[in-house]
Amino acid sequence: MSKKLEGNGRWESSRMILPQHKEALINRQNPETVNKQVQKPTAEEHEMILKSILLPMLLTMVEKNGKEFEVSTNMLRRYYISATQILMHRIHTEMVKNKNELKARKIKVYEDIRPDDDLNYKYLCRGYEYPFAIMRDVVKSRLSVMLGEYVKSMLNIIKDV
Repeated sequence: MSKKLEGNGRWESSRMILPQHKEALINRQNPETVNKQVQKPTAEEHEMILKSILLPMLLTMVEKNGKEFEVSTNMLRRYYISATQILMHRIHTEMVKNKNELKARKIKVYEDIRPDDDLNYKYLCRGYEYPFAIMRDVVKSRLSVMLGEYVKSMLNIIKDV
C-alpha cells in the first residue's frame, strides 16, 4: 500500500470521496460513538421550539393592532398604545431569551414550505433534522393563550404597584 493511502492520507488521495461518505465510513468503524451523540429533543426543548415559532407571530399581531390604535379616534388610544408597546417589549425580550437558549442547546428552527394548510417547520437538533408541523387552529389557540398570559402578567404588575 502506498504512503498516501495510510493513516489520514486515504482521504487526501481520493478527490471522489464526499464528506458524507467520510462520515458514514467513520460511523461504521465506530458505531458506539454514533449512539452516544444522538439526543432527541426533550419536552422542554419542544416547547422552546414552539415558542420560537409562535413568539414572532404574536409580536407581529400585537404590532399590527398597535398601529391600528395609532390611527384610531378612541379616547383611550394613548393608553392602548402604551400598553401595546410594553407588551411588544416583553414579547421581544422573551423571544431573544428563547433564541439564545436554543442557540446554546445547538437547535436551529427554519420554515419548510409545503402546499398543505399546516405550518411546517424543520429543526436541527444537535446535528439531526426533524420535521415539525402545526395546524393553524392550534396556532390561533396557542397565540390567544399566550397573549392572555402576557396581559395577565401586566395586570398583576399594575395591581402590585
